[in-house]
Amino acid sequence: MRKLLVLFISMAFLASNAQERKIEFEEYDLPNGLHVILHQDNSTPIVAVSSAYHVGSKDEEVGKTGFAHFFEHVASRKSENIPVGGFTDYVSDAGGTRNATTNFDRTYYYELLPSNQLELGLWLESERMFNMIVDTGVVETQREVVKEERRLRNDNQPYGTLIEEILVRSFKEHNYRWPVIGSMADLDRATVADFEAFKNKFYVPNNAVLSIAGDINIEETKKLVELYFGEFEKGPEISRQKIVEPEQKMEVVDTVYDNVQLPALVMAYHIPAIGTDDYYAMNMLNLILANGQSSRMNKKLVDETQLAVFAGAFDLASEDPGISMAFGVANAGVSLVDVEDAMQGEIDRMKNELVPDREFQKVLNQVENNFISGNSSMAGIAGSLANYYLIRGNTNLINTELQKFLAVTPQDVQNVAKKYLKDSNRVVLHWLPKPQ
Repeated sequence: MRKLLVLFISMAFLASNAQERKIEFEEYDLPNGLHVILHQDNSTPIVAVSSAYHVGSKDEEVGKTGFAHFFEHVASRKSENIPVGGFTDYVSDAGGTRNATTNFDRTYYYELLPSNQLELGLWLESERMFNMIVDTGVVETQREVVKEERRLRNDNQPYGTLIEEILVRSFKEHNYRWPVIGSMADLDRATVADFEAFKNKFYVPNNAVLSIAGDINIEETKKLVELYFGEFEKGPEISRQKIVEPEQKMEVVDTVYDNVQLPALVMAYHIPAIGTDDYYAMNMLNLILANGQSSRMNKKLVDETQLAVFAGAFDLASEDPGISMAFGVANAGVSLVDVEDAMQGEIDRMKNELVPDREFQKVLNQVENNFISGNSSMAGIAGSLANYYLIRGNTNLINTELQKFLAVTPQDVQNVAKKYLKDSNRVVLHWLPKPQ
């Protein structure tokens, strides 16, 4: 009873701390459909200007994969008023930094600038949204850049195609079945007209969020937003594919041979979409299993038995139901059968035993720390605001989502372990060195 009381008091303390860190913001829509989110923090002379587009690899078509990621490159290349390389040069000359990312569900761009360069950031994002150039020169250059990126990060990297091999076996209907970087054969076949059509469909204001955080004045920033984005027209309504992946009813077991020295065992389970009650419990489950040196899999497989040199687990958080992966890289001379037995033992513990209070409290502390750290910078806040609105339809989750994690109980974790960590709901891959 005393342990439970301590746990509940600690949870209340975490919740109280989170509420004290409330992030204020204003949001509104322009007539062309662009959603604008503004967060004012004048503590440091820095501003983050970002744009997020509701398009990721799941919005692609069979035979035209990799387009969303490809546009991450193309959209930062040149525009009608910005020469090749200008996006980077303008930001660098102003003393700022810029970056972009693509995932299954969205594409995101941002500039982090001195606050007196706010207009520069707005101009760059306006040029990206309305005046991007997609021509033969840009397409051919970036085609080669993406190919080299795939070679370096995937094809020539040990275990580099692991996620790709898991996805193609986990999904039969949904577009999550291919990797974000896509197929090089598809990109080779694609024409400038194909890419232009993709841009005209998805890079429109009514499919985007403009998120600005930092040393700004709200009313002055609204005028600047209107100046740089207000004159442009709304794009066509987007018809999205609604694909429901059929329930997996039988375990899939397969073997992959790769240029690796040590074999690995990978288990992937179907999990619910981000934002659902079960998603929060599954996220906590993965932290318990494999977050850091003191996690269960690391302690069991690496420290205690030395069956593995590395063990981990993570979920691919996605807008539609996704997957959660657990893996172990075997130590030299260790059989994957022994690795699998040890991993299965830890999974069975999650299903058969409640997580002890002390261990659960540690994970709650990690969750709060991760949540606060992610929103400790202007770039982090701008990104969170954009993503919460774009993917979840609720910008204020930046202030309330932590409560959803803190509401998870050890019983919830056990329940989702029983519900989702079933043999019939998983893909198991034996990742083996290629025969000499």
